[in-house]
Amino acid sequence: MKTRNLPPETFRTQLDASIKANLTSTQQKHKTKLDVASHFILRAAYCRTEDLRRWFLAQECRLFRQRLENLSRSSSTNNSGLREFLANNDFDLDPVSRQEKERLSDKLQKVPGGPTSPGEFINTQYYRVPFVQALELVSRRECYVEKGQAYVPLARIVSIVAAKFRVALSKSLALAAGVFGQVAHDEASRIGPLLKSMNSQYTGPGAPNAVMGTDGENALTAATVDALADQSMPLCMQQLHQGLKRDHKLKHQGRLQFGLFLKGAGMSLEEHTLFFQREFTRIMTSEQFNKSYSYSIRHMHGKEGKRASYTPYNCMKIIFGNPPQSGVEHHGCPYKHFDDQNLSALLTKLKIGSVADRDVIMSHKKDGNFQLACAKHFEVSHPSATSVDGVNLDGVGNHPNAWFSASVSYHNAKNGGGASSSSIELKQGQGVAMAM
Repeated sequence: MKTRNLPPETFRTQLDASIKANLTSTQQKHKTKLDVASHFILRAAYCRTEDLRRWFLAQECRLFRQRLENLSRSSSTNNSGLREFLANNDFDLDPVSRQEKERLSDKLQKVPGGPTSPGEFINTQYYRVPFVQALELVSRRECYVEKGQAYVPLARIVSIVAAKFRVALSKSLALAAGVFGQVAHDEASRIGPLLKSMNSQYTGPGAPNAVMGTDGENALTAATVDALADQSMPLCMQQLHQGLKRDHKLKHQGRLQFGLFLKGAGMSLEEHTLFFQREFTRIMTSEQFNKSYSYSIRHMHGKEGKRASYTPYNCMKIIFGNPPQSGVEHHGCPYKHFDDQNLSALLTKLKIGSVADRDVIMSHKKDGNFQLACAKHFEVSHPSATSVDGVNLDGVGNHPNAWFSASVSYHNAKNGGGASSSSIELKQGQGVAMAM
């Protein structure tokens, strides 16, 4: 949801709904056990690399802060729930004495958004923290600072507690990373493989067989893939598709990225093989294709080797994976791996949004917010998608398959029908020129 750049209130509302749907149990004791267990399992799985630690830290801190804010809002006027939480978890906060609060009363009451009446001020608990721990509040002028100390009312202590939680979790992840190798080795036959692969698992929109036509059949086949590539694939997959159509082959990394995407979007093993064979045999014989490439496709679908079920790459894996060699390979994330000039030229050639829209996309790219750039591409290519029934935008900007699934749902709803083979074949001639 963060990549969709939602307004703060909308983001909080949708996050609350997601928490209620996925992290709620009818029994409080059971809920707490699941919460604690899932946190530590994910902590073990995401401690391995700096990128994984950074991602997990951001998600857990956002969830922690959301719950803390909900606790503060649901408490009574004296924030009893928040007081109880701070007391039970031994946060090292220095409460301001009554005498000191009286001495600073005039200054504390002048802080914008603070207590509005003498009675409310008397009942408000203040805490004294080093101002470097309250930089977020200082930047918004939401606390009083004196002699290097920030005086923070209880209602605004959430940002301080969240910052302490972030520091503690970051240290714990670093410690876990130091022993992960030994644990994974000791548990090689039990949980080691699960922990190593958990970050690449994906069960949301775009999981296998998620994109269906109205006739109940898979929408993505060898016959419909060309039309769906132009209509509903994110830029990274459009580039791979166009590279395959132009060169009639893909390098290893490109075959993995594009092949797993097609599998995740519901393309069967037979259709996958038929589509690749149709393109590859333009420059080689069927025997050469079967000898060199058909095994890897079957392996991808879990029919060869250890028969594992491989999942599509998410955006983080694509962004931080090996960059493509210019002109030779087509995998990777265009927002990350294209230079500014080439990306700008590509967006213009594809007529993605207006000039202002393309400027926003380029601004996100230059700031390193590649997923926001991708989400903006979806937004301008699918006007008013948030108001279209049946379009699930969760994961757009985080996973190519979620982008594809949401786009197909959007066009199905707009056209009043499903993405069946018959409906897509009418658009086969509407190809879009692509460039590397």
